Amino acid sequence: MLAMNPSTGEILKEYKEHTPEEVSNKIDQSYTVFSRWKERSFPERALLMHRAAQVLRDKAQEYGRLVTLEMGKPIREATAEVEKCAWVCEYYADHAASFLADESAQSDGKEAYVGFRPLGPVLAVMPWNFPFWQVFRFAAPALMAGNSGLLKHASNVPGSALAIEEVFRLAGFPEGLFQTLLISSAQVEAVIAHDKVMAVTLTGSEFAGQQVAQSAGRHLKKCVLELGGSDPFIVLADANIEKAATVAVKARTINTGQSCIAAKRFIVEEAIADEFERLFAQKMQGLKMGDPLDPEVELGSIARDNLREELHDQVERSLQAGGKVVVGGFIPEGKGAFYPATIISGTSVSIPVFAEETFGPVAAVIRVKSAEEAIQIANDNRYGLGASLWTRDLEKGKRLAAMIESGGVFINGMTKSDPRLPFGGIKKSGYGRELSHYGIKEFVNIQTVWVGEP
Repeated sequence: MLAMNPSTGEILKEYKEHTPEEVSNKIDQSYTVFSRWKERSFPERALLMHRAAQVLRDKAQEYGRLVTLEMGKPIREATAEVEKCAWVCEYYADHAASFLADESAQSDGKEAYVGFRPLGPVLAVMPWNFPFWQVFRFAAPALMAGNSGLLKHASNVPGSALAIEEVFRLAGFPEGLFQTLLISSAQVEAVIAHDKVMAVTLTGSEFAGQQVAQSAGRHLKKCVLELGGSDPFIVLADANIEKAATVAVKARTINTGQSCIAAKRFIVEEAIADEFERLFAQKMQGLKMGDPLDPEVELGSIARDNLREELHDQVERSLQAGGKVVVGGFIPEGKGAFYPATIISGTSVSIPVFAEETFGPVAAVIRVKSAEEAIQIANDNRYGLGASLWTRDLEKGKRLAAMIESGGVFINGMTKSDPRLPFGGIKKSGYGRELSHYGIKEFVNIQTVWVGEP
């Protein structure tokens, strides 16, 4: 298993994969330690989770550099990602007890209540684009609920996977409560099938979600899926155009555009389309692309060469279908999997950069005649993860938000994840929720207790 720097093409380190026997032993250990961990009180768990947050803050620069080297994220974003993980640890350390407190219920008995009990080892199959955040938004609630965790991370970020295991070890969590499995995707089925693995969560592609869901269904395991997205960014005629254009750049290029919830389809009312597109292009051209270890760089490299090739193919096919390049749209010379900030306008809903998910800094702009048409086009897509809607009329914005088919709608702001808010999608973007009190309840036994007269 090789870790390679996508901005230079250099091999960072080779890691030895775990054998089937080692994986089986780790699962057994995970179940054994779970049987003790579930008996620990919420204050005891919270103390260790707060320590994990402190480890993350103390080593944010070190871990951020590791993330940048392995997948090309600009160093400022990588460090901020690690620090955000500390926030989610603290959030669940502080709130898990209240989220999972017994709830009284009406019944025909003397008493009835609902309890929330841990399930056991939970397998997380995680992607490379946010190598720390994606894991911690699963791990913090799962461990605070009393479960143990097993991580199968993307094969190009093995160092990050082992670093996350280190965080919990340094924080003083029981040995084996959170473990990284250095295995290939082909071995995931066997882990899901193991009798001591109780549930699985995946963040990844639609195809990966189908494979994991099939395995989970075959073995009757609870499953949560956060999959792809092609989020609409709707700008209505009465919007603050300057603010919308500024946020549009960040919404499209965060993590060099490699985000499921990045804005990808920009749907703009005709009355302000020329001005929005002008500002959008101006600001996209102003981004600094280069060595992601440079703190001034805003666009790092795409995570792998083949991913850049796929992205450029989408751009070229879109141009052949009638789209027009406003900025970018080419593969630059030199080392590294870099791709410039790109805007394709004059698009129709059928061209690749609008109809497909694009994983890189490529924006597709389409013009519409009304808000109603904007909503119709926004919903005419296989995905339903997030959406952004821009208008000065907040009541109108809330009315339209209810019509958008997505797991989240952000009015006058970019789609983002926040520990306090539920996160997840509908349609081909998956099912289930992470974060907030909804997320911690995904991997618990919601147990009814009915008490009668003795």
